[in-house]
Amino acid sequence: MRRRISPRALRRMMKQMGMSMTPVEGVVEVVLRLPGKRIVLEDPEVLVVEVGGQRVYQVVPGAIREEAVVEERPAIPEEDVLLVAQQAGVSPEEAREALEKTGGDLARAILLLTGQGE
Repeated sequence: MRRRISPRALRRMMKQMGMSMTPVEGVVEVVLRLPGKRIVLEDPEVLVVEVGGQRVYQVVPGAIREEAVVEERPAIPEEDVLLVAQQAGVSPEEAREALEKTGGDLARAILLLTGQGE
């Protein structure tokens, strides 16, 4: 027969080993973002375990839900494409690609195409 360790004795042993465990209150959900999907852990119990100066988060979910993620590209107006192409001296296709990379930011796209940015 195994003898169970009391919570008090467990806390004392953890303290002697330099460990501490603290619950995180009020967590509604934890989201894991993966390419093409999200895993949502609902109503989790979250504990922060500190060992040797490092923090480890322990998450015990109440329910698990997977969601497909569809990447949406920003709508790039044609006049923006033409402006960037003209200012940077490139084709409209290159300008559109730069605008997509910069999330539609005209100035960053022009700098990227002229070699002055990123």
